Amino acid sequence: INFNCNRHSFNLILCVFFGVKNLDQDSSTGQTGSTLDSGVSSDRRLENRGAVINEENWIRPDLPSRCTWRLGAPTSESPHSHPPRTKACGILPNILWKIGDTPLVRLNRIPKEYGLKCEICNSVTREESVDGFGRWWMFGSLCTNPDKPSVVLAGIGLALIAAVKGYRCIITMPEKMSMEKADVLRALGAEIVRTPTSACFDSPESHLGVAWELKNTIPNSHILDQYRNPSNPLAHYDTTAEEILEQCDGKVDMLVVGTGTGGTLTGVARKLKERCPSVKIVAVDPEGSVLLGSEENDENKKNSFEVEGIGYDFIPTVLDKSLVDMWYKSNDKEAFIMSRKLIREEGLLCGGSSGSVMAAAVTMAQQLKEGQRCVVILADSVRNYMSKFLSDRWMCEKGFLTPEAPMDHQPWWWKRTVQCLHLSVPLTISLSVTCQKTIEILKEKTFDQAPVTDESGGILGSVTLGTLLSSLLSGKLIPSDPICKVLCKNFRPVHLTDDLGKLSHILKNEHFALVVHDHTQSKRTEQLTE
Repeated sequence: INFNCNRHSFNLILCVFFGVKNLDQDSSTGQTGSTLDSGVSSDRRLENRGAVINEENWIRPDLPSRCTWRLGAPTSESPHSHPPRTKACGILPNILWKIGDTPLVRLNRIPKEYGLKCEICNSVTREESVDGFGRWWMFGSLCTNPDKPSVVLAGIGLALIAAVKGYRCIITMPEKMSMEKADVLRALGAEIVRTPTSACFDSPESHLGVAWELKNTIPNSHILDQYRNPSNPLAHYDTTAEEILEQCDGKVDMLVVGTGTGGTLTGVARKLKERCPSVKIVAVDPEGSVLLGSEENDENKKNSFEVEGIGYDFIPTVLDKSLVDMWYKSNDKEAFIMSRKLIREEGLLCGGSSGSVMAAAVTMAQQLKEGQRCVVILADSVRNYMSKFLSDRWMCEKGFLTPEAPMDHQPWWWKRTVQCLHLSVPLTISLSVTCQKTIEILKEKTFDQAPVTDESGGILGSVTLGTLLSSLLSGKLIPSDPICKVLCKNFRPVHLTDDLGKLSHILKNEHFALVVHDHTQSKRTEQLTE
């Protein structure tokens, strides 16, 4: 974004990560980027293909926090500002004034279904609302200290502000992010740079690495770092938390919130701990994320997850884990089913991470008594996921719903198991094999895809000949690169005990299916191609 504020001019780049990893086939869905004024193409690959970003050219997003806030300290010692809340009335000057006043909505049908005695209230992000964090950037430190601008939590909020103010916005985001998000951002005038979903956060090819590369290349450019900037939790400390307390008359017994950058959790939890000392804070982290950080979560680090908006492969600086009383590990299936339930039974048009948080709430709130109150923050809207969990087809493809047999008739083989096919063990490729060698193997065996395994024989994903060739021709890969750079981890294993109806449904939408048979002491993988 090209800023002119108090005679200071600079550029701004925002890296946006919505909390997913290791899912879609990164190189097969790359977006064509536009050319920036500086001559840097938004889809250019980094010349330095090292494993870690040069420490001199970036600031880690997981550094220890230097915040001096502590629970119980007098207000005079608090590092936080305490601006008064103001409410606009009449005709608003522009959409940016419609920030805040997030409504609390009492749930009725779902709490009864789960036998909850306490009151469940959802803090619901409305379709037309803009990030409160964006307001901090708009009216806060940007004008007083343009060398250290405040941050916006989500790209759409920033892009909306940029559209209203006439600024230019460059956003880096993983290829996994929904097309609806990208379409809205483009409609708001933002330039999108897609990055590989599977890239680690400290890789030069990650959303962070590419953002820092652009910053170091484009003169007078800045990054809005939502992972480190203290304005992230402060916005929620001064606005979101105050809105909750005001609507609840100062009485909150439990808060359930998703953990993304940690800004919402840290800001709201700090204010609630100050005003409601007995409140219990429940943090929700998806399986596959490392935010919980316990040893028992080591295996989950290898897992991918579909839900967007929560979960990371590093611990952001602004996340204050000391505030959390209880953690809840959510999974994709319960998240999306609960999201659909919130829409159908409560009329709340929420997204996938809201389902994760609500699934945690109906479990953790069982310990509350009648007369107590649980507040659940629903931070996303269904607008960004119209082609995902709202679709029965998508839910079936991902294994979250069981496909039904054709309405007119059910084939005789529909209920038979995959085991009756007597499949043979297929060709597998090691993760360390180069792209060039993989192409030679696939051509020699006349295969167009193959499973990729680790040293123990476990399935990590698959690689296709078409993706390899297109990535090499486009310059995204070089022949000596290992196939891990083009590995598709977005696959749903089919087991020998699954019925052929399920397999048939997968093959209607995919080129192949991986049939996995796990043994006690060894693993054997079988593959069926259509």
